[in-house]
Amino acid sequence: MKVVAFNGSARKDGNTAILVRRVFTELEAEGIETELVQLAGQTLRGCTACGACRDKRNQRCVIETDILNDCLAKMRAADGILLASPTYFADVTAEMKALIDRAGYVARSNGDMFRRKVGAAVVAVRRAGSIHAFDTMNHFFLISQMIVPGSIYWNMGIGRAIGEVERDEEGLETMQVLGRNLAWLLHTIHS
Repeated sequence: MKVVAFNGSARKDGNTAILVRRVFTELEAEGIETELVQLAGQTLRGCTACGACRDKRNQRCVIETDILNDCLAKMRAADGILLASPTYFADVTAEMKALIDRAGYVARSNGDMFRRKVGAAVVAVRRAGSIHAFDTMNHFFLISQMIVPGSIYWNMGIGRAIGEVERDEEGLETMQVLGRNLAWLLHTIHS
């Protein structure tokens, strides 16, 4: 089994990646392969609403000049998908929103290709707005007919400067429990 995570932060290996790796520690302890895709420094544009993915139904976006089709291939191959984003102006980053919009449109246009995969959202936040960002990513999972495990609190960690989330004990525990619940759900589905 495999879980792929997409880190929507503009800061590679920042607080968002730290939280994802805490989830990964639990998954890897349960024998689940993990992969982290960091969107920082990558080109990922928004949807143009051209409808070509609906017309072609080839599980791809017609835009070939960015990383979206590589991300789609990783999502299709994985059993679980983690979306992770810091909170920018009370929502996800523009890169994460572009990933959600385009991947979601392609998936729905191709027979709901993520149906019954497991999905979870992770949010890094300085102060406020994390619930809206969390909801944005969860809406992607739910409209894609994915299964979403919970944790002991909303999946967020608090910190601003890189590494500050490591002082958020409740946030770190939330990531650990999320990882355990995600692993349990994947093992249950695939047994």
